[in-house]
Amino acid sequence: MNHMTTRRTDQMTLVAFMQASNVSVYAGSWRYKNSARDYLDLKYYQRIARVLEEGRFDLMFFDDRLAMPSIYGDSADDAVRYGARPIKLDLTAILGAAAAATENLGLGATYSTTYYEPFHVARTFATLDHLSGGRAAWNVVTSVNDAEARNFSVDSHTEHDRRYDRAEEFIDVVSRLWDSWEEDAIVGDQESGHFADPEKVHEINHKGEFFSVRGPLTVPRTPQGRPVIIQAGSSGRGREFAAKWADLIFTGAPSQAVATDQYTQQKALATEIGRDADKVRLLPMVYVIVGETEEIARSKEAIFLNELVHPMASLTLLSEVTNFDFAGYSLDDVVTDELINSISGIRGLVQGVKKHVGADVELTLRVLANHRATLLQGPRFVGTAAQIADQMDDWFQARSCDGFVIAATHFPGAFEDFVRMVVPELQQRGLTRTEYAGPTLRENLGLEQPANSFATDQESARV
Repeated sequence: MNHMTTRRTDQMTLVAFMQASNVSVYAGSWRYKNSARDYLDLKYYQRIARVLEEGRFDLMFFDDRLAMPSIYGDSADDAVRYGARPIKLDLTAILGAAAAATENLGLGATYSTTYYEPFHVARTFATLDHLSGGRAAWNVVTSVNDAEARNFSVDSHTEHDRRYDRAEEFIDVVSRLWDSWEEDAIVGDQESGHFADPEKVHEINHKGEFFSVRGPLTVPRTPQGRPVIIQAGSSGRGREFAAKWADLIFTGAPSQAVATDQYTQQKALATEIGRDADKVRLLPMVYVIVGETEEIARSKEAIFLNELVHPMASLTLLSEVTNFDFAGYSLDDVVTDELINSISGIRGLVQGVKKHVGADVELTLRVLANHRATLLQGPRFVGTAAQIADQMDDWFQARSCDGFVIAATHFPGAFEDFVRMVVPELQQRGLTRTEYAGPTLRENLGLEQPANSFATDQESARV
């Protein structure tokens, strides 16, 4: 079927990829001359949040890690020296500041199920949901490397499937905690002194393999019922987890063909477990470089591709994501089958990069590392506003995605350019909204508020 003859009637979901850091996901962003340098100031994040809300983005999302990149050479020296994401601020204050500066923009953050506790995460996001008027989203992740483990009194990180076993129990506990107050539990009768109905505030009394949690949560039922759930797992287990739990699924596809294949498979997984696949949004990460002319956009692209990311920063970040110390290797070493077999979890990255550069190209560590730190990490939409809107529209109509996670080449200029040049073009074509649908993130995503499991249980008991 020709997708151009059957245009979609829904609109794109737009997410801005942020880091509370000296850099964006693009590791050379701090070196760009127009990058703002006040990333340790709350006003920096508030300025960006206001720009995103002006562009009617659905969500401002913050990635996170719990350690400096320090697997390479068993040291953080190169991460510090080359600015390879050595700074990661705690996100609680930043999300609160962004909430205060905006009214409709969704606010999401990564919190690990490997080193945090369910009660802490449940309370953090329930509080954010209340204080933002229903705009919170939690990106559920399992931590990735030994550097993070060593910051939490553990010698090495847990094996992959065991991390997901813990994550499954973790999110189940968090969900029950979010349900522990029913909608109408608070009475607030000042005359009688009756504050809340104890029959509608529940202990969860969870005892499992990883956690023992009594409850109730100390935060009442939130405006969204439960915050929106994000997931970005790419392994088989991660994709199953996302199909079960996620409202938004972030993907990393080197090309549109790969994105389309991921889209079809992930929607099928969601359908298999009984979910409405149309309510699960798949969003690939893309870079957008817009210029007043295509020549201007291409000249910007050349700067970001060739001049700003130090090769050692790339290799440091490759060690971080693979949990493997490449200090004994050269950037020009060929990625052999022997090397692939010796590193757990690198095979998927290698396959993805080969799809991007071509199976016949000899893959070196330099090329592989560049795909973790530079514009090669994801697809790029480059050109005028109309050209970029054409590319985004093509992906959307082809059902390669339900929208995009926009990665910034630099802060705040990449988002300012996108909002002031590309967004009006998208709005004119009806691809993105001109006004928010409502005050909560769920309303703007077209998602229903989840039923309270305790209220449902009690209704069943009365029947």
